[in-house]
Amino acid sequence: MNKMIETVIIGAGPAGLAVAGRLHNMKRPFEILEKTDKIASAWHEHYDRLCLHTVKQLSHLPHLPFPDDYPLYVPRLDLVRYFEDYAKRFDIKPHFSDGVTAVQKKGEKWSVETEHGKTYEAAHVVIASGLNRVPNRPTWVGEAQYKGAISHSRVYKNPDPFIGKRTLVIGMGNTGAEIALDLAENGVDVTISVRSPITIVPRDVMGNPVQLTAKTLDKLPFGLGDWLGTQVRKVVIGDLTKYGVPMSTMHPAVQLRETGKTPLIDLGTVSYIKSGQIKIVNDIERFTEQGVLLKTGEENPYDAVILATGYNPSLDEFINQIEPELDRFDLPKSPIAQLPANKGLYFVGFDNYKLGGILGTVFNDSKTIAEDIAASVREAS
Repeated sequence: MNKMIETVIIGAGPAGLAVAGRLHNMKRPFEILEKTDKIASAWHEHYDRLCLHTVKQLSHLPHLPFPDDYPLYVPRLDLVRYFEDYAKRFDIKPHFSDGVTAVQKKGEKWSVETEHGKTYEAAHVVIASGLNRVPNRPTWVGEAQYKGAISHSRVYKNPDPFIGKRTLVIGMGNTGAEIALDLAENGVDVTISVRSPITIVPRDVMGNPVQLTAKTLDKLPFGLGDWLGTQVRKVVIGDLTKYGVPMSTMHPAVQLRETGKTPLIDLGTVSYIKSGQIKIVNDIERFTEQGVLLKTGEENPYDAVILATGYNPSLDEFINQIEPELDRFDLPKSPIAQLPANKGLYFVGFDNYKLGGILGTVFNDSKTIAEDIAASVREAS
């Protein structure tokens, strides 16, 4: 089946919804394709305790603030309900359970092919398939001999399966740190393996969201805001090297820009590390039958291992000739494709270089994209 449409949006998560909501308000037509059977499917599947790490007033989608009765940091299930309500409010009706297999330019139009054999021809294609499309699953020597269970953080829900088990979490990003906290709070013997230096930022200081404080500090002259933020981190977080955590000396924004690594927003993990309820070890060399051999030469037993090793967007798997649009972290350089040959191609939900959170970036980039699409339609008419 061939179907000509003005704009095709790939992905019905928050990024795709944001663009769709703006286009709806502009009275521009679109089709939205979703490989799963749900709106914002990733948020349906995330672990139970997850809340937004960013404040609600800076995390909503365009044209619809969160309800007044939502807490400051919106819980996962409330967020799912909000996204579903958003789709209803803006008449967003995705084509569910039909993943996109190929996106390529054919003449002046884009061709989008799906698993069910459908082909959409469009003037504009918005890629909103997400940073977390494909789990990053590294492998180690000795995994086949390991007698415990290895799972990716994507399938983690709650501590119940890990009660009574010595558990190793590999990776101390935001997901790894929060899963370790979840386990420790429920009495699980938990250790985090940390490979590289980490920048840690408290979510709140004396009851005040650091995200809001940072916006105020950004207005101060001569880098004074950055200096004050550094002093706050030194006091609230402290030096964790004596607990085995390698601490980065980079400012969070610099780390994000230069390494692509998001600073860890602390929800309580640091206090559990300081109390010894969460242990820290170095990078692992290999698996053994009973656990792992660390690069320090120490061998530790574990009954279960959770890989909090992140994800890859893997855009090159389905978008033809995408490489020139990507940076060294395989993320789009801009919300609007830069090559003239890729005119009409857009990316939303991939800008991981801002400290305000991905939803704040989605809010802004969706506006840039929708306005560019509207301008392009006007030029063509």
